[in-house]
Amino acid sequence: MSAFGREPPSSNDAPTCSPEQSLHWRGGTLRLENDLFAGTDRNYTNGVALTAVSRDLQGALRPECLPWPIGLYARFIGWVDPGFWRNSGAQSASQNVVVRLGQAMYTPEDHTRTDLIPDDRPYAGLLYLGLAWNRRTHPQAAGHEVLDVRELTLGVIGPWSLAEHSQDLVHRVRGFERFLGWDNQLRNEPALQMAMERKFKPYTESAVRSGWSSDVIGSYALRLGNIETAASTGLEFRAGRNIPNDFGSYPIRPGGENRPPSNLADLRATKPQSSRAPRPGAHVFLNLEAKAVAWDFSLDGNLFRDSHHVSRRPWVAQAAAGISSQWIVASRGVRLALMRVWRTREFDQQAGRHAFGSIALSLEF
Repeated sequence: MSAFGREPPSSNDAPTCSPEQSLHWRGGTLRLENDLFAGTDRNYTNGVALTAVSRDLQGALRPECLPWPIGLYARFIGWVDPGFWRNSGAQSASQNVVVRLGQAMYTPEDHTRTDLIPDDRPYAGLLYLGLAWNRRTHPQAAGHEVLDVRELTLGVIGPWSLAEHSQDLVHRVRGFERFLGWDNQLRNEPALQMAMERKFKPYTESAVRSGWSSDVIGSYALRLGNIETAASTGLEFRAGRNIPNDFGSYPIRPGGENRPPSNLADLRATKPQSSRAPRPGAHVFLNLEAKAVAWDFSLDGNLFRDSHHVSRRPWVAQAAAGISSQWIVASRGVRLALMRVWRTREFDQQAGRHAFGSIALSLEF
């Protein structure tokens, strides 16, 4: 608790919280990923995530001014990583909160077999809730800015993930044949993961880089838990008109929310409009990532009991290419991002690399 510089108030001493220290929602994103976009139906076959993004929290952090689960998580971060809050109240720093609800499913290639397929990946599902804290800083006199993310993910692996029911529903609606081997899926167990990521890019004062331009975003991350334990590093190249002042576009993953703190979002509704305000634009991007994997539940199986598993490869590379565009509609920000993702073989028995498509629609209130 000392990481925040004060003790929480007693029940007889209710906190006096300014609007900038309280939680208010800024917008949300609905993201869908599916390998049918790439003409297949296997491996990582579907992912869906709904995220809610808060407005910026300004000044020194006061957990007592936040809803208790989020305040508790802020204290947890202060306990496990005290340095995360260093200079959090500085004028150049801002932070926000992201809540994410999602589901992911994985299947082998042969949908007709009802027996366990030992040389292909297990049937697996994950249902999860993620809570992320984003902190954006501009080091003094530096030409770059930094986004630090700490995301805690809690969920369930196995039948309780409802992956089988979700896939059956979609296949029935679209007239596809059902996958018949879900009786062999991984068993129920709790899922936990802590993600720590840092991204950095050239500093921009306005909500967009005006006109035609390009930039490069770097990142490195560590994820720990029985969902995935891995370390990764990546680069994203962007080029286009009015590139947004954010930290890029990514497939679904912890720490991948692409709308970090920005105290310029509300300028879109000002009259006359500020030269620093958000404005319509579009850009193409290429995202490259290399990852060292020590554990992946969808390949290694259940952690707390024996289960079907395959020979996981320790090194995985991934590339994503796409286009992102943003508009101002009735003084609200709208964004659409489309991407195609290619991933190298994740286990020895896998037949070739894997590909899937991703679509994300965002709205700012």
